[in-house]
Amino acid sequence: MRLTTKFVITAAAAMLACGVASAAEKIRIGIDGAYPPFNQLSAAGELSGFDVDISNALCAEMKADCEFVIQDWDGMIPALISNKIDAVVASMSITPDRLKKVDFSKKYYNTPPGVAVLKDSKLEGKDISELKGLTIGAQVSTTHADYAEKMIPGIDLKLYPTPDEYKMELESGRVDAVIDDSVVLSDWIKSDAGTCCKMLMQLTPVPEINGEGAGIAVKKGNTELANKLSDAIAAIRANGKYKEINDKYFDFDVYGGE
Repeated sequence: MRLTTKFVITAAAAMLACGVASAAEKIRIGIDGAYPPFNQLSAAGELSGFDVDISNALCAEMKADCEFVIQDWDGMIPALISNKIDAVVASMSITPDRLKKVDFSKKYYNTPPGVAVLKDSKLEGKDISELKGLTIGAQVSTTHADYAEKMIPGIDLKLYPTPDEYKMELESGRVDAVIDDSVVLSDWIKSDAGTCCKMLMQLTPVPEINGEGAGIAVKKGNTELANKLSDAIAAIRANGKYKEINDKYFDFDVYGGE
């Protein structure tokens, strides 16, 4: 189950270590803690992952005082709109539909969707048409669920609150395949928890559905914060901090093409 927005992890100590003054801009960052390797929450309540390290690097670059707010994934945009949080750093893709509700920074990474199946699956992964007529699992309110619905005809699409649920459904055989970010799926099947399964295929993104990459969402009209975040992303790309974080998690440039 997802945690509620009442659970807050402060990053004040990390910011003080970077020399941020007490008068620094305060930014509440929404994150779900359930999307490894981009973000995860340990049993001890510690956040980690690419999104977390990038957030801390951006806050240090902006000399901002940031705190992480754990928020259910499908409540992220409502939390922004209602001023419960100031930004979302949770692998949220910049899509035309979301841009109607919120604004975004420039992208901070861009990876394609993929499909995973049980290891004993007879599917060959040569073409997306192989999935026709199958039961497909995906996380609710994601571009991957939208992709499955719009691009894979004749499927029975099952939606789940978090990736953990669809993974259990695949392992138990209640769905035939699952669709998500290819990096997220690859990270899972390489772990002890994912030994049941294998990658079937990587999918070609559709810009109208998958967007232009993951960006940092802010409240509609808050272009000042969006621009600051975009400038900070460019700065850590230029000064090597982004690569340092990237190489901690990946053996390729997760940013994608310029």
